[in-house]
Amino acid sequence: MVHRFLTVAVGPLEADDCFQETFLAALRAYPRLEHADALDRWLLRIATRKALDHHRGRRRRPEPSETVDAADAALAGRPESGASASPDLGDPLWSAVASLPPRQRAAVVHRYVLDLPYAEIGRLMESSTEAARANVAAAMRTLRSEVSR
Repeated sequence: MVHRFLTVAVGPLEADDCFQETFLAALRAYPRLEHADALDRWLLRIATRKALDHHRGRRRRPEPSETVDAADAALAGRPESGASASPDLGDPLWSAVASLPPRQRAAVVHRYVLDLPYAEIGRLMESSTEAARANVAAAMRTLRSEVSR
């Protein structure tokens, strides 16, 4: 479940690195864990943080010159470099999901890929149920407008 979330949230190329970072952080924090009855949700919360950190740090990471040259040549109509979080890169829906802001993308993945309720999404993203609903609603408006074009 954690790897599936990360594959969609950060992309198939970066999912393995985020997966490893998630479990390293979990191993470090495990001695402080008080309630192990919801271990899967605890791991998803860590994975959500790692996915958001990945998107924040993407602008600071250097890119190989071939990637930059290719991005400059194909800028029109293409999502931001490295934003491709789609398992099928040719599918317009996954391209639209990849272009969402990180919090909205994480909320949509939790809701529609992992089928979690809004209250759980709020807990995983360390926000309220209403904020989770708002993130999903904003993302769905964007996706509807992008895919209907």
